[in-house]
Amino acid sequence: MTTSTRVHNFCAGPCTLPVSVLEEVRDELLDFGGTGMSIVEASHRADAYDAVHMGA
Repeated sequence: MTTSTRVHNFCAGPCTLPVSVLEEVRDELLDFGGTGMSIVEASHRADAYDAVHMGA
């Protein structure tokens, strides 16, 4: 996706994110931190989830 085809959100709240951020999220969504699973698949008791939770 090129930046010239993106829609901008000027409303209060969430904003338009840079393409590089979206690409990083896309990659991590499929394999979070090299765990072989998505963070949304990880148990809330897993070390990977705990690291995210403690870093938030």
